[in-house]
Amino acid sequence: MKTAAIRLGVDIGGTFTDVVLEKDGAQYSSKVLTTYAAPETAIIDGMHQVCAKAGIAPGDIGQIIHGTTLATNALIERRGAKTALITTQGFRDVIEMRTESRFEQYDLNLTLPEPLLPRQMRFTVHERVNARGEVMIPLDRAEVEAVVDRIAEAGFESVAIGLIHSYLNPAHERMIRDVVSARLPDVAVSISAEVSPQMREYERFNTVVANAYIKPLMASYLGRLEERLRGEGVDCRIFLMHSGGGIISIRNAAEFPVRLVESGPAGGAVFAAHIAARYGLDKVLSFDMGGTTAKICLIKNQTPKTSRVFEVARTYRFKKGSGMPISIPVIDMVEIGAGGGSLAHVDSMHQIRVGPESAGSEPGPACYGRDGTRPAVTDADLVLGKLDPDNFAGGSITLFPDSSQSALASHIGAKLEMDAVEAAFGVAEVVDENMANAARVHAVENGEDLSEYTMIAFGGAAPLHAGRLCEKLGVGRLIVPPGAGVGSAIGFLRAPFSFEANRSVYMKLSDFDPDRIRSLLSELRDEATGFVRTCDEVSPILAEFKVYMRYSGQGWEIPISLTEDQAMAPDAATFLTRFEEDYTKLFGRTVAGMDVEITVWSVNATTPAEQVARVEITSGTMAARLGTTRQVFDAATGGFASAHVVERSGLEADHRVPGPAVMTEDETTIIIPASRDAIRQPDGCIDIVVKG
Repeated sequence: MKTAAIRLGVDIGGTFTDVVLEKDGAQYSSKVLTTYAAPETAIIDGMHQVCAKAGIAPGDIGQIIHGTTLATNALIERRGAKTALITTQGFRDVIEMRTESRFEQYDLNLTLPEPLLPRQMRFTVHERVNARGEVMIPLDRAEVEAVVDRIAEAGFESVAIGLIHSYLNPAHERMIRDVVSARLPDVAVSISAEVSPQMREYERFNTVVANAYIKPLMASYLGRLEERLRGEGVDCRIFLMHSGGGIISIRNAAEFPVRLVESGPAGGAVFAAHIAARYGLDKVLSFDMGGTTAKICLIKNQTPKTSRVFEVARTYRFKKGSGMPISIPVIDMVEIGAGGGSLAHVDSMHQIRVGPESAGSEPGPACYGRDGTRPAVTDADLVLGKLDPDNFAGGSITLFPDSSQSALASHIGAKLEMDAVEAAFGVAEVVDENMANAARVHAVENGEDLSEYTMIAFGGAAPLHAGRLCEKLGVGRLIVPPGAGVGSAIGFLRAPFSFEANRSVYMKLSDFDPDRIRSLLSELRDEATGFVRTCDEVSPILAEFKVYMRYSGQGWEIPISLTEDQAMAPDAATFLTRFEEDYTKLFGRTVAGMDVEITVWSVNATTPAEQVARVEITSGTMAARLGTTRQVFDAATGGFASAHVVERSGLEADHRVPGPAVMTEDETTIIIPASRDAIRQPDGCIDIVVKG
């Protein structure tokens, strides 16, 4: 019988699709290769596998929560719908001019990323709204109809509408949407006043363009998914993980697919925060490495760091400004093309490079035996002894070491006069250093010292590389939780229903208007709560209030959290005190004699977070029974070492495994370096610490 207590979490990655079923407190999981042509096929296959393990029929599932990298990949690979942008006359080139800042000051050959839409796909209308929301030049409907006729002739599939200052007065954008919908009913439409009602036209225009660009693709996919699931007898509600770490309905996801851009990685951050709460950790580095990408996120006080703007596909050494800005609420993380399927090559300078191109699931790394001939990170891991060719993905995929050696020798070794092992060592070190460098940059951007952090590693490839990453970063403690190989999918099942509504309304504290503020925040609370109620009709909903403030003349704001009492009974002195407290924490002092201004107002409505029980930590006083050994390459010493091979399921609480060791399970493999020991904690986590 269908029950809401039986829940399914699904994460579509670039290489694997992870499926986790939760029933009566037990978890059943599976990893299947992602089917690019029809991603829903992998979901159906994985669902049948976990249902068989749990002894239920698919129709018994009461809730499905889904996250995916499909939206991200469509933006990165530029394979969205044929999209037009309609904007204010004179602002046609905003998404190409960007902010006119150079993200690398001293690179004379700097190339800016291409805009998502070329110039001939951008159209203008004669209208103007000023910075107070007042109409300066009215919009002529006849002119709009003429522009829409040109769009119809060109055969566009989606239209993005972004006008100057529409976040204050959306009337003109709505008129254009009405005309497009009336004349082109089959064309998808997105307006910036709904997708991202915030100041800064470059970020806002780029966000609405991205939403329109992927909207037909995601609507088609979500529709097919619902149809396939109904065909399998599954008639429960389907929800989507959004980039901010919460869950929204499938209908809202189809309307605002840009909010799904970081949905898979967001689930991983929620998973890591859940583990951090169990261990009482206030400083955590979340490390999620799958088949295509690696994601790194800072988690403080058991809460992932969030942002209003993030960048997709940074093109220049992880630097801010070199990617595609998306202005939506998002868990702040850095993502790079470094996964198990990332391909290695030798560049013109005779240096080994890894990624961002990935072998994906089709054909996959050379060792998959699916006609892939180029070496990937998984090939290097296999040659270095980290993987068992007969027990990969729980034995569901047989690996071919000879193919890995041949690919590494021909594509890397032959060009650099190395044998296959040395080439594999080089590939592994390059990808590990790429990830370590990304973590360092992310920490520096946030003013953090990673030596004070604990790493939590998950994703199919992360436990293979996390130990070496900790050595490079000076991180002393690493935790690999149960189900690490499908961590993001588990995170979906831990996430609350939530939605963040925000709006740009400029106000100086010297012009503080309590009634206007109370009304604005009430409207945002009602809007956010309305979205959450489409997912959960009965649970209590909490409102989290936030304003973004700065000194007059500054370019960017800092987020200031308010209690509900402070938000509903606004007082200028209270706002100033809260701003100065947080400003001092960030910059060490306040600025005397400067007026303070508020630019963005935000309310996040969320159902209560799941209560987490603390773990009684053990110190590993019992020696684990060690099994066989195999030769595993130790990067720290540059040679092979005899490592114990241990089944994770055979360990009991307080067991200690000395490194070097290999810990195996169905969905991943944990490599314990010679410098570390592993302790099995009571909740099943593997706690990897520096040898005493």
